[in-house]
Amino acid sequence: MQAKAAVLQRFGEPLTIETLPVPALLAGQALVQVVAAGVCGSDVHMWAGRDPRTPLPIILGHEGVGRLLDVSGARCDVYGRPLAPGALVLWERGVTCGHCYYCAVKHQPSLCSRRWAYGIHRSLHEPPHLNGCYASHLVLDARTPLIALEPDDDPALLVAASCSGATAAHGFALSPVQVGDTVVVFGPGPLGIYSTLLAHASGAEQVIVIGGTGARLDYCAQVGATTLLNRHELNADQRREAVLALTHGLGADLVVEASGSLSAAREGLELLRHGGALSLVGFGEPVGELSLPPFETIVRKNVRVQGVWVSDLTHTLHAVSLTRQHRHLLAGLVSRRYPLEQATEALQAVGERDVIKAVLLPNS
Repeated sequence: MQAKAAVLQRFGEPLTIETLPVPALLAGQALVQVVAAGVCGSDVHMWAGRDPRTPLPIILGHEGVGRLLDVSGARCDVYGRPLAPGALVLWERGVTCGHCYYCAVKHQPSLCSRRWAYGIHRSLHEPPHLNGCYASHLVLDARTPLIALEPDDDPALLVAASCSGATAAHGFALSPVQVGDTVVVFGPGPLGIYSTLLAHASGAEQVIVIGGTGARLDYCAQVGATTLLNRHELNADQRREAVLALTHGLGADLVVEASGSLSAAREGLELLRHGGALSLVGFGEPVGELSLPPFETIVRKNVRVQGVWVSDLTHTLHAVSLTRQHRHLLAGLVSRRYPLEQATEALQAVGERDVIKAVLLPNS
């Protein structure tokens, strides 16, 4: 059997479509036919050479849904349901060891020192070679948790749940929202959209989204934003006055930085009430240093700055459930679907913010 893959050979250059042999499966591995592969903002960073984790050549793509073709040994999904060829599955994008200090003692597998992710850490040269979702087929490691999908699930929509949705869910698990809270979200991309929906679903009374892309801001209003602040129309002082006016002069209970912007993180501290929290979910690559006066911005206000690194299966299941419950609100999240041969065009569209979410259909 042969597989087709979009391969990144050199940073910043178009991906090449290559034909590769499908390897024989080792014990516990599973072969899936990729039905949908999400194009994430992190993929754009890797394509540009901005992510130091990227080995070349590589098949990108850590968000995927596929149809099970073959399994070496019996496999069940996370609920213990036996999986047979033909089953439609979503998989956890990160593979962890299960027995290190963070996995076994702290029960924080997202911090596993041996964690690796499909389409990020393993090159095309590393067996089983089909290591990313920008391909017609993918070989899943024996330790990969699988989630069986339902017939009415939209694979293209659920790929976003496996990354943006799961990361946003991790952020809210670390910085919970109480009913009546005010939440500010920086960045109306997929991560910000899921954060907006989570804030709304958690009972926040005010959900304020700050961004610079009108269409994305408008979409946030559809999923729960109560106030939209366009940074091209309002400067930082005006945005702060708007937040204070909506919170009786107190400031926000939670600020979610979902854009990966140092200036947004710095501004977020100014928007917090005393005792509030800044959740940093948007930084997926090194972006430099943040300079701030700690006494005035953190200590005197008694605020908490919470880092959020990737996610684990708990958060993925949360995001899948959220997506199913609000599928009518999230129906417009996937702006465009592309064949595998247009993977480079999809990366460009995401990088230029021409789409909210792009999805590849490798076997369309």
